[in-house]
Amino acid sequence: WGEEPPFHAPVYVVTHHAREALVKKGGTTFHFVTEGPGRALELAREAAGAKDVSLAGGADLVQQFIRAGWLDELLLHVVPVLACGGRRLFDDLGDQHIEWEKTQVLDSPGVTHIRLRAPHTVPAQ
Repeated sequence: WGEEPPFHAPVYVVTHHAREALVKKGGTTFHFVTEGPGRALELAREAAGAKDVSLAGGADLVQQFIRAGWLDELLLHVVPVLACGGRRLFDDLGDQHIEWEKTQVLDSPGVTHIRLRAPHTVPAQ
């Protein structure tokens, strides 16, 4: 992300390797959490106060959040490129049948953005 990441807020990185916090310009500090995704979410919520908390991660981390019921929204960014490897986002969810509500689709030549609301989420007034 360079010397001034775009976040301007604390960032909690779920990792297996402990390390000191990494302070960057513009108010971004990366905190490395080894106690699992639940602890990272707890710390992020404490730091955010009344603001939203965002998750950015790969399939394994997203699956853990889906299984735990911690996601209110899911933003998918679909690029028309076929990769020959990697993890599938919706594998390994067990017998869960989750019907997400599509709330927004933005299409462009290079990417389609899809916003989904989790079934347990009540829209903000």
